[in-house]
Amino acid sequence: MTLPAILMFVVGSIFALFLFLYFIPINLWITAVFSGVKVSILDLVLMRIRKVPPGAIVNAMIISTKAGLDVKINDIETHYLAGGDVKMVINALISADKANIPLDFKLATAIDLAGRNVFDAVQISVNPRVIDVPAVTAVAKDGIQLIAKARVTVRANINQLVGGAGEDTILARVGEGIVTSIGSADSHKEVLENPDKISKLVLQKGLDSGTAFEILSIDIADVDIGKNIGAILQTDQAEADKKIAQAKAEERRAMAVAVEQEMKAKAQEARAKVIDQEAEIPKAMAGAFASGNLGIMDYYKMKNIEADTGMRDSIAKPPQKPKKDD
Repeated sequence: MTLPAILMFVVGSIFALFLFLYFIPINLWITAVFSGVKVSILDLVLMRIRKVPPGAIVNAMIISTKAGLDVKINDIETHYLAGGDVKMVINALISADKANIPLDFKLATAIDLAGRNVFDAVQISVNPRVIDVPAVTAVAKDGIQLIAKARVTVRANINQLVGGAGEDTILARVGEGIVTSIGSADSHKEVLENPDKISKLVLQKGLDSGTAFEILSIDIADVDIGKNIGAILQTDQAEADKKIAQAKAEERRAMAVAVEQEMKAKAQEARAKVIDQEAEIPKAMAGAFASGNLGIMDYYKMKNIEADTGMRDSIAKPPQKPKKDD
């Protein structure tokens, strides 16, 4: 054989060996057998054909077998094909088993496929989590605003993780309960003296119903006094009443001004009529003189009467004080 033919034979042999070891992972099968995992070479080959990494499945089986879990290799492969996290599910099952928490493989895979962290849920079941509730503002019946800060200790409810509400719902319900508790207090002093009443009232409402958590305790961390909402509302109401009164007064003033203008117009009209009538007097007197009905002595008597009347009017008026120069 020529040298090129020998090289081609060697390269082909290496490629064939690599392909054989890829589809038939002997080393992985040997590791599984010595670890007590019952898996055949055919199963490993079929995993390769189904595009499932045999290493991930076999390692998960080894870990679960060593932990004493009864998990089947077909179930693990099915969960992997469904898009689940095999390693996290096995770790969650081991943690739950060590903590005596009832959790089977079916429920664990359902929680994982639902998008929740099943391992974290098991950890929260063992070590409850403390959630800080954002500051809640509420007003007591006496109008004083209170700002409460609370902490909620929760434990994961494994059976409610699929379809159960999350932390946001817990926070919303706790905030609503705090607002209701403070709002039902007759005085803000009652809340400041016994803030534990808030947590007791909130716990009685069963806020964890339908959620993925179980509320263990609600602790009021701090209660601060805010604004006097009652006084602010009264001030705003007084200001509004003042503006309404001013508007009505302005309306009455405008009506009075309109009436005054109307009266002045009528007075001017009457004065104009009087002036017109007075203009007719000289004509009438001239006609009376011409006709002989009025004599010169009668005219002088009339003037004397007018002068006497003017004098009496001036005497009847009170004396006016002289104005001081600025």
